[in-house]
Amino acid sequence: MTDKPILDACCGSKMFWFDKSNPAVEFCDNRVIPRHEYYPQRYIEINPDTVCDFTALPFADKSYKLVVFDPPHLTWAGPKSWVRLKYGCLADNWTQMLHDGFWECMRVLDDYGTLIFKWSEVQIPLRDVLAAIKAEPLLGNRSGKHNNTH
Repeated sequence: MTDKPILDACCGSKMFWFDKSNPAVEFCDNRVIPRHEYYPQRYIEINPDTVCDFTALPFADKSYKLVVFDPPHLTWAGPKSWVRLKYGCLADNWTQMLHDGFWECMRVLDDYGTLIFKWSEVQIPLRDVLAAIKAEPLLGNRSGKHNNTH
């Protein structure tokens, strides 16, 4: 149980955040990776407050005012690649995984709370993700070098 108002359900190395130690955020991920150099002059650390699977969050219903859902966007990456290390990788059942993760985030979101869902179409088009989660966004914005991050 937490008294923090914000949840990041799959924080990874907290690239989404300017303040990677914000005390108002409960950072979650399914892995812990000690700080180390993964590429010359590039470092990574994955150190969540809570180690858990985003498809089965250990929090009560309606616990958070803001939930960030930025799951892995890859279905394949080399088993020991820095891309997999940095971003994580979805399982073969990614459609069910994203569906379950999205609705878990909605479950722990308070009434009239806000869910921020980030997706990069690097391997899976957004239309396929929306079909898998069975939900339509209220608003969105395209960004990134190729305008494929939503």
